[in-house]
Amino acid sequence: MEVYTIGFTRRTAEDFFETLKRAGIRRLVDVRLHNSSQLAGFAKQADFPYFLRAIAGIEYVHEPLLAPTQDILACYRKQGGSWEEYASRFLALLAERRVEEAIPCSLLEGPAVLLCSERTADQCHRRLILEYLNARWGGIQAVHL
Repeated sequence: MEVYTIGFTRRTAEDFFETLKRAGIRRLVDVRLHNSSQLAGFAKQADFPYFLRAIAGIEYVHEPLLAPTQDILACYRKQGGSWEEYASRFLALLAERRVEEAIPCSLLEGPAVLLCSERTADQCHRRLILEYLNARWGGIQAVHL
């Protein structure tokens, strides 16, 4: 199963929505801890589901079980923690939450895309989510838009 990921930082709304449409995305799974920040621009929770549906016919789902905790996020972003430490703590959190049991595999079908703010997936938890789930479920091929 192909599962896509995308970030919205440094993208125009046109580029973002056209990229999703070209990929044939049917469901967007928002894995951000804070999906209502004013810094999110067109991806603010209050407006985002409407834009996705109206522009591209995409279903919106916010899944906080796939988001880092505030503590993990703060250690990395505000306190200068390393990516390796962040990744280790986040993967441990996914295991503690047993997301492979709590999240149905069907959530990622559609095709579906995981959304976070980071422009690339290199140092973003959306990549870690797919690696974690692939190790438990198997058969996931990540495609980073």
